[in-house]
Amino acid sequence: MPQIHPLLDADTIAARVREMGREISRDYAGEEVVLVIVLKGSFVFGADLARAIDLPVTIDFLGLRSYGDGTESSGVVEITTDLSKPVEGKHLIVIEDIVDTGLTMDYMFKNLRTRGPKSVKLASLLHKPARTKVPVKIDYLGFTIDDVFVVGYGLDYAQRYRNVPFLGILELPEEPA
Repeated sequence: MPQIHPLLDADTIAARVREMGREISRDYAGEEVVLVIVLKGSFVFGADLARAIDLPVTIDFLGLRSYGDGTESSGVVEITTDLSKPVEGKHLIVIEDIVDTGLTMDYMFKNLRTRGPKSVKLASLLHKPARTKVPVKIDYLGFTIDDVFVVGYGLDYAQRYRNVPFLGILELPEEPA
């Protein structure tokens, strides 16, 4: 049976998300922003961050996949759900659950820039620098973590554990040889 070892509790996450919301509100004072929530893993973080931002915001979703049902990124990025409205001339803040290799975010930023936004910034709950293959600038960062596989607070393993209210390290049982 898989075990989840707590890494960040719900209160710690909530406090940091509120701080990130204040930073974004300060940086974009008087502006409207579009929050681009990357599905599926970022939906919990995106909802909490949206409520912590004291600005006019619109919300859209972009579905990307590079993990499938495994614990390692495949390196191939696929758009599964595209934005519902044009973003030309708008300030975009991409809301991501975790940046590890950087390949997914690099692909997405190149794609979004072709759509003519006024600006594109990244808010990521987690960063796993040990896995970086392509450096990505994270404008608003929640936490830096070691090279562990985490679930909870929207992050999953094979579509499970998204509803766990904290972030935990997933320990899978060894498979027989």
